[in-house]
Amino acid sequence: MNTKLLHDEDIREPLFMFLEETSGKVRILEEKQTGRARADVVMVTERYLYGIEIKSDADSYVRLSRQVKYYDQYYDRNIVVVGSTHAAHISEHVPEWWGIISAEIIEGKMDFYILRKPADNPKVQDTKKITILWRPELNRILKNNCLPAYKNRSKAFVQKKLLDSVPGELLWPQVMNELFERDYNTIADEIEQYRHSS
Repeated sequence: MNTKLLHDEDIREPLFMFLEETSGKVRILEEKQTGRARADVVMVTERYLYGIEIKSDADSYVRLSRQVKYYDQYYDRNIVVVGSTHAAHISEHVPEWWGIISAEIIEGKMDFYILRKPADNPKVQDTKKITILWRPELNRILKNNCLPAYKNRSKAFVQKKLLDSVPGELLWPQVMNELFERDYNTIADEIEQYRHSS
């Protein structure tokens, strides 16, 4: 029987490998500000944004209700990944549309088991979801859809303009593509160039 209490750092890297093996084409983004919470993991797929919260054996449920509130505003689907000590009761603490994955060490290896698959989140807000994009990414989507650059307008204005002007079935695949292509090595330069050109 496994007696090792799992911590976040025990779960994280093996979890990424598991998600890549089971979810097809994915991009993993870590530690994303999500309203007044912080998502441990955001998983980008070709169709959905997933918010993923890790609750290791060392964690409590103290902040979970607030985290659930903000995750549900920002992501198409949500998953909680729990150490085995939480597996029996986690379903009492997250909505029925949240997926649940348990993590434990079996024969010296990290093992994951899908206790419940995530369903579409009925509370997601497009106005929140689009805030995951940086300004240069928004600019490229404006250009792709033959819209003005709105260089002197706020980021919030551009977000709303895209939501109002581009149908969701066209907009969201472009959003996902930008996230797949996001390059953390060049984004600072892109933002600086945008500021100087404004």
